[in-house]
Amino acid sequence: MFNSNSFFSVIIPTCNRNDLLAKCLDCLAPGIQTLPIEKYEVIVTDDGLETTAEEMLLKCYPWVKWVAGSQLGPAANRNNGAKYARGEWLVFTDDDCLPDRHWLEAYTKAITTIPEYQVFEGRVYVDRPRRYLAETSPVNESGGYLWSCNFTIKRELFQSLGGFDERFPYATMEDVEFRVRLTKQGYKFAFVKEASVCHPWRFKKGWYQLKQHQESTLLYLSIHPEQLDEVNSFYYLKHFWRVFQFNLLSAIEFGEFKFYYLVIEPCFYLRMSSLIFVKHHGHKLLRHIMSLPQK
Repeated sequence: MFNSNSFFSVIIPTCNRNDLLAKCLDCLAPGIQTLPIEKYEVIVTDDGLETTAEEMLLKCYPWVKWVAGSQLGPAANRNNGAKYARGEWLVFTDDDCLPDRHWLEAYTKAITTIPEYQVFEGRVYVDRPRRYLAETSPVNESGGYLWSCNFTIKRELFQSLGGFDERFPYATMEDVEFRVRLTKQGYKFAFVKEASVCHPWRFKKGWYQLKQHQESTLLYLSIHPEQLDEVNSFYYLKHFWRVFQFNLLSAIEFGEFKFYYLVIEPCFYLRMSSLIFVKHHGHKLLRHIMSLPQK
């Protein structure tokens, strides 16, 4: 059951997380969303190698369209799903999110109410208070982020922008880069609180995740060097202090005094501060030193 004239195309990238994907799809099933199924289609774009969701979808979710992913990371996987979309609007969420029943209907009302906007972002919330130091979630309670786990965009605009930048291989900074590129071209986006998805807490991936952040941030700054006015050495110095304070208070609250979260994770941001300084200001300092008069 695929809709040829859908208003929305919901795009869900996935990779070897069928259990989480099933919970997400349960929230989008016909009769669960308050928007009629005739108004939307759901596309799962699957980067799984040895195991995919295709068989599960055929058996349990025949109203979902499955497409093989590009194996190039989340940014490319979302773009891949968009290629198969037939809706006027693309709606992005992640396989570990749980959209509220009124999610798509809320976006419909916003699009009707503010017709001059071509991009809308929704609320992202957690299902319970944080319990462990290692837990994280991209909460968005007031807007301004355009997280890839909950936003909608006119399909024609998404295509004209070239979609997500596929040079980002990880699930970090690719949505930030897309937002910056969007706003550079003069487009604004509105926050729709009623268009909510729950993003349950997930455990951090330790040093591997920090390394991904480093690579993606440096790539982002090479694409948008003017962002150094905000994402600079001083920014990461402040972030170091915020993370250290937050982790220390959380450690006291949860009774988890772990070396990684109290030392390694905060110090990573000190490392980022020095790395960005050397990369983008070191050559200027060197030229200045070389120009000093010799005694």
